[in-house]
This record gives sequence, structure tokens and C-alpha cells, in this order.
Amino acid sequence: MKPNKYLLILLATIGAYVVFEYYRPKPLDWTPTYRNDTKIPFGTQALYELLPAVMQQPAVKSVRLPVYNFLTTEKLTGRSNYVFVSQNFKVDGNDLKQLLNYVRRGNNVFISAYDLPDTLGRVLGFKAEVKDPTKADTTLRQNLVNRQLRKPGGYNFFHDDGRNFLTVTKQTGVTVLGRNARNEPVFIRIRYGSGQFLVHNLPLAFTNYYVLDPKTSDYVSKALAYLPALPTYWDEYLKQGRFDEDQQSIFRYVWSQPALNWAYYIVVFGLVFYALFAGKRTQRVIPVVEAPRNTSVDFVKTVGRLYFQQGDHDNLARKRIRYFLADLRERYGLNTNNLDNEFTDSLAHKRGIPRDDARELVLLLRNAQKSISLSEYDLLTLNAAIEKFNQTA
Repeated sequence: MKPNKYLLILLATIGAYVVFEYYRPKPLDWTPTYRNDTKIPFGTQALYELLPAVMQQPAVKSVRLPVYNFLTTEKLTGRSNYVFVSQNFKVDGNDLKQLLNYVRRGNNVFISAYDLPDTLGRVLGFKAEVKDPTKADTTLRQNLVNRQLRKPGGYNFFHDDGRNFLTVTKQTGVTVLGRNARNEPVFIRIRYGSGQFLVHNLPLAFTNYYVLDPKTSDYVSKALAYLPALPTYWDEYLKQGRFDEDQQSIFRYVWSQPALNWAYYIVVFGLVFYALFAGKRTQRVIPVVEAPRNTSVDFVKTVGRLYFQQGDHDNLARKRIRYFLADLRERYGLNTNNLDNEFTDSLAHKRGIPRDDARELVLLLRNAQKSISLSEYDLLTLNAAIEKFNQTA
């Protein structure tokens, strides 16, 4: 069997693209994922691996459940820490309620995110602010307030635009731990019940790029020093969802890899184009079927020519009148026994023609019926009048 050239072209294109993607240098991915399993600049694998030593714990557990599910199903013994580092801190009402209860019982929550919910801020007494885009400043320095933790000259996280800061709305129970060069709070501690919330709104400071940079590497350990040395839980649900890699489907993995994702779409669209174009070109030719001819009309024309050629004009004319009157009876429901004035009026009304035209046709039919013999001229005149009547329907 001869191979289809379109299919071969498609397979060759896919193979060439896969080889090209495999061997071409991979560009550095600057996407801020904050995931603890990636080594890209804005992942958090370095911090996650260093966290047990910082917290003086044998291990730190990664959590892949919503806050509500984790705090209601996990049997937590003793006090502990719960750490969140992400672009957005998205929690619903149930999550927030359980998180507040968790801290009220003497536990600690560390949150570093740009977008913080107003619901949490109203309860704890702060608000996450963002300056106008014209106020962006990548040279803005950050520093800790505690003199023992401060660094001369401060820290510059130049991938951050310096627009995010915190506004303290409650006078008691809130301590500012870090400020930027504009003296705006960026790191605060809120006492809540028997525990504390540590709220920080510059999560880029905890990514691989700045944790491994000697100029900023000590910032993380100083910021986390406000957490006591207790069992610590690290949230990954806000960044990776609920399922681990071994629980993900093959398509979830394919879509997470740019090269495989593009290859998947090329295969799908290639198959669609193949079905549309190649399938259309190789389909069997459909024969042209002529519409059935109306042989009854041909038969009538043949019989009419036969009568006319034989010169039997009288017989042909009377058959023409008989069939015409039968058509009037069937189509308009007229009584054709008496071709009088009443018949004429009914014909003109139902046909929608002037009464004078109807009267001339009826008079011609009546005279033809009374005639002893009809000539060729009479036949042609009668046929022309009937054809004119039919055409003006």
C-alpha cells in the first residue's frame, strides 16, 4: 500500500520540531512560581531545602491541601508554624476562620504575598496597598527595624518594582518589623490570641535568586527568625494545587511542559487539517444523477402533434376545450355546465383577471361548443386564448 504523502509530511514536521525543541538551549524562565520543586530564579526550592536548618527541625512538611482541609483533618499535636510564600494569598471564609482559630490557640502563621485579602486585613488591622505605576522604583531598599538584624545600606530586591507596602490600621497589637526606604511598613507582626501572624508583602525576597545571592541571602533567615523553633508546615496548595506529581494525569504533565504542550497542539491541529484536506482529496467521485424527466408532458406533446398533423382540428379543439374546463372545475371549483354571465363573473373573480378578458374567453368557448365544425384557424385562436389565460395566472 502506497503511504500517504500528507501523513508523512505531518510526521516529519512533528519529529523535526521535537528534535529542535530538545536540543535548542532553554531560555531562563523568570516566571514567579514560588514552587518548592523548581530551580528557576523565582522558585523557592533553595529556601524549602534550607528551612529545616533555619527552623531547627528534622524536616518541614509540604502541604497540598486547602487551609480548611488541612487544619480540620490533620491531627496537629502541640504548637507549630504554618508558612505561606506565594504571589497571591487566596483564601475563602472557611479557610480564614480555621486559620484564625489555629493562631488563636498559640500557633504561628507566616505569610509573604503581594496580594493579601481585605477580609484578613480587617480582622488583623492592616491593609495591603499598591502605589501608582508612576511610583515604581526598582532601586528601593528594604531593611529590618530591629537594630541587631538591620543591614547597613539595606537590601535591594531589584526585580520588585517597590510599589507594594502595608498600612497599619490598628493601634495595638501590631509591630512593624520591616520598612522600605520610604519608611512604609513591608513586614509586620500581629498578636492574635496566644499566637501571632507575620505578614510580609515582598515574596520575591524568598525566591532562589535572592536566597542564593550573597548580597541578600541573610534576609530570609533574619525574617524567619521571628518564628519560634517549632514543627513547620509549608503550603504548596496555593501554587501547585492539590495533587502531587505521582497523582497527576499524563495530560497535566504534558500541559506543564512548554515543549510537550506545543507538540500536543501541533499533533491535534495536524490531524484536523489532514482530515479536512487529505480526506477530501482522496474521496470517491460522486456520479452526477440527472433529475427524472416528466414523460407525461412529452406524451401529451406527441399526441397533440399527431392530431394536428392528421388535420383532425375539430376533434383536437374539442378535447382542448374539454380538458381546459376540467382544469377549471378542479382548480377553482367552478360549474362549467352553463357558460353564462354567472360563470364569467366567478371566473374573473377567482382568477383575478378583468371581467372583459374573462367574457371574451367564455364567449370564444361557448361559440366553439356550438359550432358544427372547427377549422385550423379556430383551433389556433382557441389555443392562443387558453395559453394567454394560463400565463396571466
